[in-house]
Amino acid sequence: MKKRFSEEQIIGFLKEADAGMPVVELCRKHGFSDSSFYTWRAKFGGMTVSDAKRLKALEEENSKLKRPLADALLDNAALKDVVSRKW
Repeated sequence: MKKRFSEEQIIGFLKEADAGMPVVELCRKHGFSDSSFYTWRAKFGGMTVSDAKRLKALEEENSKLKRPLADALLDNAALKDVVSRKW
């Protein structure tokens, strides 16, 4: 999925809305939907640009750590299945 807007741009949009610009006008001006705005506000509301970059880095690290854990759990389940069989 290609993202059209960076975290910096999204936080800028949220700050414009906080400054008093109506959401409908903001969405029309920058070319995104109302639902995108509210999704971004739920995720990035109250964050600074550095916070958003840190969040992205932590999400990437989390996904890298989940892969080996899933593999280990799958191996463990397979070994338990083999051990439980009667020869």
